[in-house]
Amino acid sequence: GLSQYSSDPRTEWDLSTHSTREQVLEAIRNLRYKGGNTFTGLALTHVLEQNLKPDAGARLEAEKLVILLTDGKSQDDANLAAQTLKNLGIEIFAIGVKNADEAELKQVASEPLELTVYNVLDFPLLSSLVGKLTRVLCTRIKEKSNKETTDFPVNTGPQLSPTDLKISAVTSKSMNLTWSPPLRPPKKYRVVYYPSKGGTPREVVLDGAVSSLRLSNLTSHTEYLVSVLPVYDTVVGDGLRGVTSTLPLSPPRSLRVSELSHNSIRLSWKAAQGATHYLVLCSAAPDGAED
Repeated sequence: GLSQYSSDPRTEWDLSTHSTREQVLEAIRNLRYKGGNTFTGLALTHVLEQNLKPDAGARLEAEKLVILLTDGKSQDDANLAAQTLKNLGIEIFAIGVKNADEAELKQVASEPLELTVYNVLDFPLLSSLVGKLTRVLCTRIKEKSNKETTDFPVNTGPQLSPTDLKISAVTSKSMNLTWSPPLRPPKKYRVVYYPSKGGTPREVVLDGAVSSLRLSNLTSHTEYLVSVLPVYDTVVGDGLRGVTSTLPLSPPRSLRVSELSHNSIRLSWKAAQGATHYLVLCSAAPDGAED
């Protein structure tokens, strides 16, 4: 699968689009370069939310690897987005060209960095990496597959993956999550949530018998990305992902002015739901404006 990015990531083709080497090479030959900005964090989030889903061809039993190719320093928080992927067991290889920031590549990439970070001076030199990178990728896939998935048959998607994530009872500071458990109950669930425009991911670990959670202490009027991941003894099942926005705080309404004197006025308003205090600001109207 392949996505290009600038300020707006774009999926060129999904994991399941091409089934032969020749088809992939032909698609690459026809690829049109996408210029623009370098929002690497947004691109990594796009890959997680759009490209690494069963609908896009991601298979539960397959190792998840992302190869990031960039020629500049990210204009958003790439490290935060990369950490979210790595927390979900997705391995990241970072390849820099020309003006890429090597320190950022090392932050984004998975360990061990000597196998996952590469940097070249110009695009034609990428061809020198192909042989080594191919060997490293294949070896890593074999190592992880042998270690993590030998206990499970290939056809385990419905057995190990929850379904039907519902987000309800959304307020300015909280929301409820519910989901249908997989056929085989997990040992535990990891619920990861964070603001889509950047922020520290927060995580809640639940017992595998639980299939609901109330998230609280959220920021008002903010879009949140939510992931629910089933964890087994030797494998992490495909997670559920959702996005929703908390409500804005309720404003006070119907402001009225009464009992005017030469140095005082009385104000009244309809209360704002949930407010514990009010801040009242008063200033003289500028010359020529209505008092």
